[in-house]
Amino acid sequence: MRIQRRTEYSACFDIRTPAFFSAFVLPEISIVVPMYNEAANVRPLAREIASIFAKESRPWELVLVDDASVDTTWKEIQAVQGEDPRVRGLRHTQNRGQSAAVWTGIQGTSAPFLCTLDGDLQNDPAELPRMLALLSEVDFVCGKRVHRQDSFVRKVSSGIAKAARNAALGYHFADTGCALRAFKRSSLEGVFPFNGLHRFLPILVAGNGSKTREVPVNHRPRVAGVSKYGIWNRLGRGIFDLVGMAWYQRRRLNRVPIEDSRHSVGL
Repeated sequence: MRIQRRTEYSACFDIRTPAFFSAFVLPEISIVVPMYNEAANVRPLAREIASIFAKESRPWELVLVDDASVDTTWKEIQAVQGEDPRVRGLRHTQNRGQSAAVWTGIQGTSAPFLCTLDGDLQNDPAELPRMLALLSEVDFVCGKRVHRQDSFVRKVSSGIAKAARNAALGYHFADTGCALRAFKRSSLEGVFPFNGLHRFLPILVAGNGSKTREVPVNHRPRVAGVSKYGIWNRLGRGIFDLVGMAWYQRRRLNRVPIEDSRHSVGL
């Protein structure tokens, strides 16, 4: 547990309350959720995560990143934060897409352990404790959706994209599009932001030498809001991203073991 040096108002808080942890304890787990026009899902998601992490001994925070929604998503985030200080919001002033929102959440936190999931309630947060536990064995755990509750268009475009990625990049992940992930911040060494990052993050992390594991996870039907993806922004744009990734994977400079003369024997 990482305790902040804030003592002025310590007597006002009970150590068992979320308010105490928000004011005095630095989170060890940050759960990042990108959101765009998901007002109806903000409160149910926050309540579900609070219930699931009720037995988590490490301090955690839920970071909801509003990608310049045009509905009341931001107001809902502010309202939920008022009810539970472990929830906080970050807001883009311009719409920049899912990858930008995920990166904003990563950069806006400092916890050594990170989780991500979509804000549409289709990713099941009940999977996260199990995925976090696996970080004692690997650096990055990503979900593989079973019994996908998606439209025919999304399933077909995802299948084509998976085959193309595996062929072009040489990594055989079954579902890099699954946003349900748990990972160490240290696994992001060398990873840089770009539009499309969220689709390739497991591949980028594996490429820097981090240990990865893909696990089957539950997938649920959408109950509120509408999907933001269609054929073009899932398949068409993915082809352009794939070309860039294929080039980068072949040209990237990976970590090289070095010897330091200052550590030589006899010095």
